[in-house]
Amino acid sequence: MLRFAALVLVLAATLGFSSNADATTIKFRASLDGPSENPPIPSAGTGEAVVIYDDVAHTLQVELDWQDLTGTTTVAHIHCCVDPPGTVGVATFPGTFPGFPAGVMGGTYSGSWSLNDTDSYTAGFVTNFGGGTAPGAEAALVAGLLNGRAYVNIHSSFAAGGEIRGFLQRVPEPGTLGLFLLGMIGVASRRRGRNAIP
Repeated sequence: MLRFAALVLVLAATLGFSSNADATTIKFRASLDGPSENPPIPSAGTGEAVVIYDDVAHTLQVELDWQDLTGTTTVAHIHCCVDPPGTVGVATFPGTFPGFPAGVMGGTYSGSWSLNDTDSYTAGFVTNFGGGTAPGAEAALVAGLLNGRAYVNIHSSFAAGGEIRGFLQRVPEPGTLGLFLLGMIGVASRRRGRNAIP
């Protein structure tokens, strides 16, 4: 039992615990490629998207990294809300992410903006998903992200409807992984104790 308690302390110190009550950000990640488009696009382009939602500041941060597009970039945005592998209208920004670079086959992008402003969404998303308000649009977008029903799309001169895309998935928090591991250790310890010969 002493060894188990020591193991718990080591894991807790190594992984660190984070409470959802303390969490103010939720991270999502997607791998982007042509075959994930609907219909699939024959592109060698690939990329990664990281989206971070801050539930206190009500902001969205987007980090993109992509390479080897067949065409040159035109626009990029988040589409929501549909089950994979479906397609749906654009949720964020009527045109493109603010400051997204056009005319390149590879690059990076980093941007952050407030979700308290209706200008951060397309008018169709605010009306159809958000009930006509920015708070409603934020709630709909976050629900879509949490349920894996939103995707990042990079459009290009080669594929106007989108050359590479990927559905965003929540990235588990280190504390959540730590609690899972501790639970598994507890289950294994109990089983071993039951199987011990008296």
